[in-house]
Amino acid sequence: MDVKSAFLNRYLNEEFYVEQPKGFVDRSLPNHVYRLKKALDGLKQTRRAWYERLTQFLDNGGHKRTSTATHLKLTKDENGVAIDQSLYKSMIGSLLYLTASIPDITFVVGVCARYHSEQKISHFTQVNQILKYINSTNDYGIMYSHSENSVLIGYCDADWEGSANDRKSTSGGCFFMGNNLISWFIKKQNSASRSIAEAEYITAGSSCSQLVWMKQMLKEYNVEQDILTLYCYNLSSINISKNPIQHSRTKHIDIRHHFLRDLVEDKVVPLEHVDTEE
Repeated sequence: MDVKSAFLNRYLNEEFYVEQPKGFVDRSLPNHVYRLKKALDGLKQTRRAWYERLTQFLDNGGHKRTSTATHLKLTKDENGVAIDQSLYKSMIGSLLYLTASIPDITFVVGVCARYHSEQKISHFTQVNQILKYINSTNDYGIMYSHSENSVLIGYCDADWEGSANDRKSTSGGCFFMGNNLISWFIKKQNSASRSIAEAEYITAGSSCSQLVWMKQMLKEYNVEQDILTLYCYNLSSINISKNPIQHSRTKHIDIRHHFLRDLVEDKVVPLEHVDTEE
């Protein structure tokens, strides 16, 4: 599919006229204009016409629209209507089991699982949205390729103050051996972080622990790893990991999270920067 020229293939439901382009003016009819049959780049109605055609195509193909807002954050919803606890817990338990093979639902399932002891209709609605997503993507999978590259690398990120109730952050990481995704995790941090740098630093420390554990496990299978690389997009957390001196910005961080500094200093796990888009 030629995405760059996709807008040129949209039909117009209204009448539009444009002036004759410079260099192509008909000398015999200089005051005439062109009527557009298809949209033209630069036309204000271009995007709307294209999305209307795309929507019609998807609707005719049996697809339906998910009405959930992407910015929605679940809360305790203390004034909400309570539901049957056994049903909600069984649904969450099944979804948690699926996260072992469906990594893209790990985060949302973890968020819904936080309310398993005080379920409300709003939480039940979001769990149903997850089930609808799984039903529409049950033919998706993870491709594992054979490669001589067996280098272990990791990526980490944090959702700063993602919890609407206690303002705690959520740590997340995924780990690759060569081109193959082999492990991932999502975990709510134990304490609230005062800055995104702190949240990212704590996440990097947790990810390093996972990398070191996997290195030891691979060693038992005679797969040796040299230097383990962890990628993080937050430059502040990277700078903190390379600075062995305690100061006002880091002295409040629990000492167990400074495990990362030792690994970086010993060049066991270098923390490298990666662009947000990547």
